[in-house]
Amino acid sequence: MRYATLVLTETEVQIAPVLDRFARSEAVTIDSTRHMGPIEDGRYVVLVDLRGNLSAADRLLDAAEEVVGYDVTGTDGSGVAYLQCRSVGLIGDLISILYAHDIVLDWPIEHREIDGRRSYRFTVIGTGSGIQRAVSELPGAVEFELEEIGTYRPTTGEFADVLTDGQADLLELAVREGYYEVPRETTHRELASKLGLSAGTVSDRLQRIERRLVAAYVD
Repeated sequence: MRYATLVLTETEVQIAPVLDRFARSEAVTIDSTRHMGPIEDGRYVVLVDLRGNLSAADRLLDAAEEVVGYDVTGTDGSGVAYLQCRSVGLIGDLISILYAHDIVLDWPIEHREIDGRRSYRFTVIGTGSGIQRAVSELPGAVEFELEEIGTYRPTTGEFADVLTDGQADLLELAVREGYYEVPRETTHRELASKLGLSAGTVSDRLQRIERRLVAAYVD
């Protein structure tokens, strides 16, 4: 069983109209999509994590023609929105491609912005050949970067499923090499040389690992 972490970046076509509405808002944004899937009559259900003014989210969704029903909950500053949509655009096609090749999407999808363009980072799980076929069928309306690929090993213990296999391997290396000792016994550059990566990539990945572990601990 294999996993792959991909980053999709929009080019000229919106990946999903309802997500684009939040991306253009200065009052409220989506941090991640927890789930998105088809239901009856060609509609979709969507669950997203919000950050910002939740009253603005209500107004935005009221005006969204593709949204047929929704509920927003949380405190002013962060919350969750449950949506029922007539369609979700290109992202629905992308999910269908994964399902067609028996690929499991490891939720959530992280929303990011790179060089002024929206991007989406997520991990898929399946056979190596299935992942390769699915990636080869991704439409040209998006650019994609294969960030990481490896053998999928489910984690166990208090923080089960928090880290991907590759993240767990990097964290183990960092601990083994003394990155978290005081004072530190290694650097991003030294870790990067062992992995054949750039120091910036190692720094970014360690920050993501730390963010996931801290969030899991707080939860």
